[in-house]
Amino acid sequence: MKKIIKNPMLLMLGLSLFLVNCKDQNQGNNGALTSNAAERVYVAPGEHDEYYAFISGGFSGQLSVYGLPSGRLFKVIPVFSQDAEKAWGYNEETKPMLNTSHGFIPWDDSHHPDISQTNGELDGRWVFINGNNTPRIAKIDLSVFETTEIIEIPNSAGNHSSAFVTENTEYVVAGTRFSVPVPQRDMPISEYKGNFKGALTFISVDPEDGGMDIKFQLIMPGFDYDLSHPGRGESHGWFFFTTYNTEEASTLLEVNASQNDKDFIAAVNWKKIEEYVNNGGGTMMPARYAHNVYDDATHTGTSTMKEEVLVVNPSEVPGAVYLLPTPKSPHGCDVDPTGEYIVGNGKLSADLTVHSFTKMMDAIEGEKFDGDAYGIPILKFEDVLAGTVSQPGLGPLHTEFDGKGNAYTTFFISSEVVKWKLGTWEVVDRQPCYYSVGHLMIPGGNSRKPYGKYVVAMNKITKDRYLPTGPEVTQSAQLYDISGEKMELLLDFPTVGEPHYAAGISADIIKERSKKIFDLQDNKHKYGITSDADVRVERDGNEVHIYMSMIRSHFNPDNIEGVKVGDKVYFHVTNLEQDYDVPHGVSMIGANTSELLIMPGQTETFVWEPKQPGVWPFYCTDFCSALHQEMQGYVRVSPASSNIDLSWSLGE
Repeated sequence: MKKIIKNPMLLMLGLSLFLVNCKDQNQGNNGALTSNAAERVYVAPGEHDEYYAFISGGFSGQLSVYGLPSGRLFKVIPVFSQDAEKAWGYNEETKPMLNTSHGFIPWDDSHHPDISQTNGELDGRWVFINGNNTPRIAKIDLSVFETTEIIEIPNSAGNHSSAFVTENTEYVVAGTRFSVPVPQRDMPISEYKGNFKGALTFISVDPEDGGMDIKFQLIMPGFDYDLSHPGRGESHGWFFFTTYNTEEASTLLEVNASQNDKDFIAAVNWKKIEEYVNNGGGTMMPARYAHNVYDDATHTGTSTMKEEVLVVNPSEVPGAVYLLPTPKSPHGCDVDPTGEYIVGNGKLSADLTVHSFTKMMDAIEGEKFDGDAYGIPILKFEDVLAGTVSQPGLGPLHTEFDGKGNAYTTFFISSEVVKWKLGTWEVVDRQPCYYSVGHLMIPGGNSRKPYGKYVVAMNKITKDRYLPTGPEVTQSAQLYDISGEKMELLLDFPTVGEPHYAAGISADIIKERSKKIFDLQDNKHKYGITSDADVRVERDGNEVHIYMSMIRSHFNPDNIEGVKVGDKVYFHVTNLEQDYDVPHGVSMIGANTSELLIMPGQTETFVWEPKQPGVWPFYCTDFCSALHQEMQGYVRVSPASSNIDLSWSLGE
């Protein structure tokens, strides 16, 4: 690598006076909530919230759905982790969704949700979210609020700069946090520099059904790739990724990855690479990865193992990638609604750096380069710089926009949200967070048309904000009104897991598309039934298949005999209800799984392997009617040597 200036710089924790002064100003500005704050977040009984907020669960592997402004939790959507409430990862239909090249992996670290877009505006069809630990991208269908597809990312590790979408959801990206040998192989870690690589994966999205497929992987230098956002407007066709550890250190990164005065934002011209690939460019590389798809008609997930992926070396496509020097260990990489400004939030920088897309294109045309990194041109810092927000706070992480010419940035160390103006770069307001804020979210803030009414700050620490619950206190989100000149704190609300990142959208875009039932006539499940006439119990060797129905308030059959110790009993249960919000549950004593939670018109399966003779009950686990307690049944289990034939009944 050439022309990377080295000037060691430690984080400016010594500027405590700055922090204290900021806090003093904040407390004077907003020392207590205004008297009408409660009224402004109150949603009366029977009324709906204005926005949906999709907040990632971090280490919980889930995605939670909240209403804004109320802060009410509506649903937890299981994605990368098993969920006993919904049988996700427990029933036979969804187990394949958690398959990977490493086997069944029922957990991941979910970070960054992003909502599908059309013409740069949120369209509310799908939410995409990354699995960070075992690299994966998931798609959640917002007509059913369920995970319907998960694709594993090969040649990657720490899938962090994900999952962000282009303006028409042509692609969702997956960028690696940890560079690794590509292809993976046994080699000394000390030989990291020059040998480890970072993969930036572009996953195409079918415009009709949202089906995902890896289009290409760009094999980049061995930096750490942190966050990313797409260009929009004039910068459509570009994607921007922050990098750190351009030193290519492999140990004690807190020191060794802080040496260079500037790291980079990588500007990727995906349109140019797409054209190159469509014309036969790139190389197919052996790579084993799982592609898991849930089908609404069969109510079943399938897992397909793929064996190769198309890779592209940036040196093969001149003009495809440029590096924008950015101080220092930048985290957020945020593009304003016009697509002109690219904000680099340098965690170890005293200032916020804002690049200009117009200046970047002029610098590329004028070949204003300052050397290269592994053949990728480094643009001169002064020639791409739009402006600097001077000393706005300590530890900047993430910026979003209100669509009215203002930007809002979180500062982790000084625990605050700072509002500043695009173009003049002046700070116009700041409000404290409690405490150590990470990311923030303005509904629509990552689009051409932000809503600009609220900002949600997601905090890592909440000591003294809530009732104590042992050594760990719940993590938290805070809601600010940003409709006026000054931000105003309205609400604290606890979150599920770590509220790492969020995406928000107007409720009106989604709620009318929300599916209410699964039509029984469309049920194509292999073991599904559409009426009580199809109910039966069948034996195939030591397998017993029970084709069961459920409806308020009984199972059919509710008495089964002829099952033996050593049998593998499959309960294929169909909910015959065709009424909105009438799921049923079912659980069997001794079953090594969770209960099933079955939506109206849906079929699910669980397996039970009885270990001892007896008469064993099953029952409905989801309160469904006044006679919910009476919704039960029995299975008689006889010794393995028994010659009792299978029989079943209802009401006899």
